[in-house]
Amino acid sequence: MTGKTHIIGGLAASLAYAQFTTYDPVLLVGAGVVGALIPDICHGGSKIGRTFPLISKLINVIFGHRSFTHSLLFLFIVSLLLKSFVTNEAVTEGILVGMVSHLVLDMMTRNGIKLLFPFKIRVRFPLTTRTGGTVESLVLAALSVLSVYFGYEAFGVYLQ
Repeated sequence: MTGKTHIIGGLAASLAYAQFTTYDPVLLVGAGVVGALIPDICHGGSKIGRTFPLISKLINVIFGHRSFTHSLLFLFIVSLLLKSFVTNEAVTEGILVGMVSHLVLDMMTRNGIKLLFPFKIRVRFPLTTRTGGTVESLVLAALSVLSVYFGYEAFGVYLQ
């Protein structure tokens, strides 16, 4: 999936998650968008890879693309680090929700992800799409509609 789809995916997922929490939705959603970009640190051409090129290159050389940073192991390590060093639960939860949305979206691609890293098994959905293709555009549109719906629900109190 492309960066814009991951951003909207993180937005939609964190807005949906906000429906079930008492966290500040602004913090939760902001962190969700950031979290949705983190797994692609392994790809130099990604939004986060271009922001941190040295780290991106190092991770890519060691692990490759869609392996360690797209795994449950990475999610677990990030979760431990966040819970140890970030005092705001909304930020921690938002980042994790965004990261999960990223993994789910990349499982929709033909190459899938190495969700069970270090095992070399690639995990993907039975029906997949090509990154940047028409189906991804439809997924982006659906996530945009969901973001508006969940955004109204999350921030509707502020609009009245």
